[in-house]
Amino acid sequence: MELSIGDILKERYHITEHIGRGGMGAVYKAEDLRLEGRQTAIKEIILDLNSTPEELEENRRQFHREASVLARLDHPTLPKVSDFFVIDDRDFLVMDYIPGNDLRFMIEESIRKGEFIEERDILDWADQLADALHYLHSQDPPVLHRDIKPANIKLMPNGKVRLVDFGLVKVLNPDESRTITVVQGRGSVHYTPLEQYGGDAGHTDVRSDIYAFGATLYHLSCNRPPLEAKQRFLEPRGLTDPQDINPDISDRTSQAILWAISMHPDHRPSNVLELRDALLSDRYIPYRVKPGLRRAGQTSQDIIVYDADMAKGNVVLAMLASVLLIAAIFVTFFSPTI
Repeated sequence: MELSIGDILKERYHITEHIGRGGMGAVYKAEDLRLEGRQTAIKEIILDLNSTPEELEENRRQFHREASVLARLDHPTLPKVSDFFVIDDRDFLVMDYIPGNDLRFMIEESIRKGEFIEERDILDWADQLADALHYLHSQDPPVLHRDIKPANIKLMPNGKVRLVDFGLVKVLNPDESRTITVVQGRGSVHYTPLEQYGGDAGHTDVRSDIYAFGATLYHLSCNRPPLEAKQRFLEPRGLTDPQDINPDISDRTSQAILWAISMHPDHRPSNVLELRDALLSDRYIPYRVKPGLRRAGQTSQDIIVYDADMAKGNVVLAMLASVLLIAAIFVTFFSPTI
């Protein structure tokens, strides 16, 4: 049952507003009665009621274990988790309340105005988010967010962004091939890589967050999200190059985004710092559109190639050509005359 305005949890948190509700839980704004003036965001974690009692108990142990991990995180781009508790078999997570609009609102505003968000703003936000993700992924064990999207990024009045909503955070267990989950979930389809559709099948790692990060940058750059991964699998040429939608986006930004949302994890940046360098520096981007091949009516996705794979092929071809050349020279100069 949903909490009501005026409810007080633990004789401390006074519910003042419903912020949102989704399949994995509800979020409320609350006043901390012990610390005057402090506003908090309280997330109620909704567990699968169809689970067995043993599964529910295991999920609760996982919630407590992972909430403890979140409470130890300390980064300026992440809200601080300050408390977690259970009331009547309902799990709650308390964190800083972040004022401001989310980046989904910024996209909607740009659509309403018939324009695109400035690239310099997108890159500034990307720089801040990359720093936060690097912090998460550098934990021991690494922490994955698993639900990066514009709606989970708040833009504060001072221009700084905050990555919020830890409902799907996962902690990678280095001793096992699987991951341990706070709450089972698969993220939002347009930002979810194909490997994440398998749930806890052991195929997600930091590159899954990189895909979601790249999909978020695509949405910010184009005013629309990329084609979801399942559709891209069925229609390999269905993804549109960001520059074909927004010609004001630089080639470097467009290529870095396409690199981040490569379908196979091995074709993405291996860590978020590689992606940040691709966006903000002169770092080589292996995922390229071959120049000079675009034809009228053809999108860049039709001619995207992976240079690393092409380079391997070129090496083989070069070696074969060298062998043939040497053979030709030998035949020409050393074969017996008739």
